Amino acid sequence: MEKLPKQIYTSEFRQQAVAMIERDQLSVAEVSRKLSISQKTLANWVRRARNGKLPTASDGTGALARRPVTDTEAELSRLRRENAELRMERDILKKSAAYFASESWRGAR
Repeated sequence: MEKLPKQIYTSEFRQQAVAMIERDQLSVAEVSRKLSISQKTLANWVRRARNGKLPTASDGTGALARRPVTDTEAELSRLRRENAELRMERDILKKSAAYFASESWRGAR
């Protein structure tokens, strides 16, 4: 089973995600589904924002403060994550198919 690639989010993205929750009164689950990120990650960002510890774009402490992420890089990251998830699903389906095939052979005897 493959490990999912580590995601790096810009501070602007983090702030916008938190703003969707606070401004639009959406739940963490709804926003995490819309943005395709983990609920736990988003909940951590909300908690940090409420404590005043979420990095802002202006303080230079964001994940990629050196330069903004291009659209191509964001798309590549999304596709890599999706590819890893699909490979995991494929592996699970292979194992379950093999299991059920062996069960049907046992029952046929």
